[in-house]
Amino acid sequence: EDIMEHSLALLIDAENISAKYINLITDEANKKGKLNYRRVYGDWTTPQIGKWKKACTDYALTPVQQFSTVSGKSSSDFSLVIDAMDILNSGKVDGFVIVSSDSDFTKLITRLNEDNMTLLGMGEEKTPSSLVSSYNDFIYLDKLYSLQEEENEEERIEEEKKPPKKSNGRKKDTTSIT
Repeated sequence: EDIMEHSLALLIDAENISAKYINLITDEANKKGKLNYRRVYGDWTTPQIGKWKKACTDYALTPVQQFSTVSGKSSSDFSLVIDAMDILNSGKVDGFVIVSSDSDFTKLITRLNEDNMTLLGMGEEKTPSSLVSSYNDFIYLDKLYSLQEEENEEERIEEEKKPPKKSNGRKKDTTSIT
């Protein structure tokens, strides 16, 4: 099956997922198909999601503003769900990549499954099993990130073990002309 046949909507809960994962998110999502929608939901007036601003610019993501009217409650969840249903009903995608560890999205994923959508979930280890099992595939971003960090560290150590590059045998001219 040609993955590029899949047209996907990437919907990210910025209030629940760190921007440090953006490279992993887009890499994994692109393996599933073409990202027709790239949206990030949150209250952009809060400092917690400030790092997502650069990610939006660097990765062509559309920020979706949702003001928090109640402290401690994620206000963007409903916006993400409403957009997902609008996108589903538009008929322009055949799959979704939902990035959140929030179990509130379990019913949304179940509903998208009813329409035979290709579904990829991404979140952290804290993601409840009810949400994880509702997806076709689920990627634990924190585990993948840690693996990548370990690999990068191993590569750095291997580089340091290599003997220094030998010079071409010519002496550098250190005299200066005044």
